[in-house]
Amino acid sequence: MEKKQLLFYHKTDGSPGLKKGLDERCADQELTRIKHHGRIRSGDKITRLECYPIDNGVAHLLIEGGVKDVDVILAALLHDTVEDTDTTNEELIQEFGNRVAGIVAEVTDDKNLAKEERKRLQITKAPSKSPEAKLVKLADKLYNLRDLERCTPQGWTQERVQQYFVWAQQVVAGCRGTNQYLESQLDNIFSKHGLSNAQSVELS
Repeated sequence: MEKKQLLFYHKTDGSPGLKKGLDERCADQELTRIKHHGRIRSGDKITRLECYPIDNGVAHLLIEGGVKDVDVILAALLHDTVEDTDTTNEELIQEFGNRVAGIVAEVTDDKNLAKEERKRLQITKAPSKSPEAKLVKLADKLYNLRDLERCTPQGWTQERVQQYFVWAQQVVAGCRGTNQYLESQLDNIFSKHGLSNAQSVELS
C-alpha cells in the first residue's frame, strides 16, 4: 500500500511566529492548500487526503483561541488521521515527531470498542489528558457542535441531537481550565440548549 502523504496548508492569521514555526517543521512536506476530503497539489503530484482543513476546522479554532504551540496546531490538523484513515501512529512519529503523535494518540478513539463505550471513555478519560490534548479536544467539540447547529444529520431526531449536546458537555467538563476562549464559546452553545455549567459538573 502506498504510504499516505501528510501535506498541509496553514492560515497564518497574523501570527508570524506560528507561520515561521510551521514552515520550519514542515519544510520537507511542500506545504500545500487542502480541502476536506478533496484533492491537493504538491509539485506535480495529486494525492487524496482525508483530514480537516485549517481554514475552518479544529486547528483554526485553536488559533482563534490564542494557541501558538506548533505541535498542538499540527496535532489538531492530524487529530482524526489515525482514527479515520489507514495512517498509523508510527507514521506520525516518523513524519511529525513523538510529541505531535502523542497528542494525536490521546484524542484518538479505539474503533475496536463499541460506540457507546468509546463515548463513555471520552468522558471518564478527559480529566487525565495532557493540557495539549485537552486543547485539541475542546476545539474539536466546539467545531462539531457548531456544525451540528448548522445542519442536523439525516435521520437524527431532536432528542438525539440534544443527547449529543449533553454528552459533549460531559466531555468538556473534564477539559475545563484549559482555554478560556474555547470554553466560553462552548458555554454559549450549551446555554442555548438549556445546559448550564452546574449541570456539566453534575453529569461528569
